[in-house]
Amino acid sequence: MKKIAAMTMVRNDDFFLRKWVQYYGRELGRENLYVFFDGLDQVIPDYCRGVHAATIQKIGKDVVSNDKGRVQFLSWKAAELFSNGYDLVIGTDADEFIVVDPKLGKTLQEYLSGVKIKDSLSPLGLDFGQKVGVETDIREDEPFLSQRHYAQIGTRYTKASILAKPLFWGSGFHRVREHNFHIAKDLYLLHFGYFDLKRIEERSSDKDRLAQGWKRHLKKRARTIRLVSDLPARKFERWVRFARICQTLVRHIYAWNKPAMLGLKIIVAMPPRFEDIV
Repeated sequence: MKKIAAMTMVRNDDFFLRKWVQYYGRELGRENLYVFFDGLDQVIPDYCRGVHAATIQKIGKDVVSNDKGRVQFLSWKAAELFSNGYDLVIGTDADEFIVVDPKLGKTLQEYLSGVKIKDSLSPLGLDFGQKVGVETDIREDEPFLSQRHYAQIGTRYTKASILAKPLFWGSGFHRVREHNFHIAKDLYLLHFGYFDLKRIEERSSDKDRLAQGWKRHLKKRARTIRLVSDLPARKFERWVRFARICQTLVRHIYAWNKPAMLGLKIIVAMPPRFEDIV
C-alpha cells in the first residue's frame, strides 16, 4: 500500500475541519494528516489529537494574497513530506472531500495504491448546493450526503489535488503549474463550502472574513444554491461520464492546464450509495 498524506490549512473553521479530520483519518490514518492553522491566534482543537497540527504566522491580508500564500506554503510542505517517505500527498481545503465511488468497495488508500500516477491526479469535481424548499438546514451530527442530494458538475472543483512528486500547485489547488491534469475514473472531489444558505449568511457577517474581502466571494458562490434549486437534476452515471470526457478534451484558452466544459451547467442527483460516505 502507498503511504499517503493529506494536508489542509484553516482559519476559524471548526465546522468543516472536524469532518475533514474524521473522514481523512478514517481513510488514511490520523498520523498521516497535516493541519496548519492560519494565524498564531488560532487554538488547536482537541479533535486534532493524533494529527500533525500546528499554528503558523497568518498568511495574506485579503482573499487573493491569502489563497496564493497558502498554496505556496502547502506546496513546500508537500515537498518535505515526499522527502520523508510519502508516495502521494493530497492537498484540499477543509470543505473538500476526495471520495471513491462506493460501488468499488475500496478505501481512498486502496484506490490510490492501485492507480499509476506520473505527476498528479484530479478527481471529478462535484459542487453541492441546497435545494431550497426541499432540503432543510444542514445538521452537523448527520452525514452531509444524507442531507444534500444535488450537485453541479463543476470544473472549478476538478482540481489537481493529488501529487505524486514535489510540484507547485496553483491557487486553490486548481492546477499544477506547468503540468497537465489527469482525471481519475470513479474518484470525486465533493465540495460542501456553499451547500447551506444559513451558513453562507452567517459567513457573510463574519468580521474576519469581511476584513479580507470575502463578501463578494461568498455572494458569488451562493449561485450554486440557485442552480441546484432551479435546474432539473440529471442522471448521475451518464453525466459524470460525459463530464470526464469533456473536461479532458476542452481547455481554457488562457489556461491550458485547467479543465473546461463549454459553459454547461449540469446538476446531477447523487445515487443513494453515497449517502453515508461523508
